[in-house]
Amino acid sequence: MDQPSDGRLLAAWSRGETGAFEALVARHERALLRHARALLGDWKAGEDVVQEAFLRLAQRPPTVDADVIDDARASAALLSSWLHQVTRNLCMDTQRSEKRRRRREEEAASHEAVSGGIDVVETADTKAAVERGLLRLPQDQREVLVLRLFDEKSYAEIAEITGKKTGTVGWLISVGLKALADELATLTGGERVSGAAAGGVAETNVDVGLSVQSGGVA
Repeated sequence: MDQPSDGRLLAAWSRGETGAFEALVARHERALLRHARALLGDWKAGEDVVQEAFLRLAQRPPTVDADVIDDARASAALLSSWLHQVTRNLCMDTQRSEKRRRRREEEAASHEAVSGGIDVVETADTKAAVERGLLRLPQDQREVLVLRLFDEKSYAEIAEITGKKTGTVGWLISVGLKALADELATLTGGERVSGAAAGGVAETNVDVGLSVQSGGVA
């Protein structure tokens, strides 16, 4: 039997069917955790943000038009975009709060906030290399790469989620792929790549990392 669309699950949740909401969480949680970690560089903070995003979904879900409610692809795209935008805004709020806290305590914890506790010792383990490689990139590059490579969002969808122009998204992905390829080559002891080949090498390395991470949230 076909699975109900996100639109139908939202309608069921509005009627008080808790199982419908649990199904929505199961469908979207992994992607949101990846997005939150790309912005915050920390699993625990990302989990807190995603929990808050789902709380907001439970309290004030987006409206799904009648002509979309039974369209699995369209309603999933609508809800995914809404959840990613809420998650992004919450991450921005978290970062601002963290910056204020650090200023008050006069702590130089910027490196820890970026690394998120990941071991920075060089290792041949591809999963760790991909994680470190992504976390070493600037935040704007890291975010669009996670959305593109892991969640397979289109440029238009990424632009809607991040509020950036489509051309800017494309440029960030291009620059980020080359930087990630060079970073991964260094972390894994390979030769540093350059030029047009960089993007392909980055995608290959990321694909390898995904297969390694298949047992948990990528």
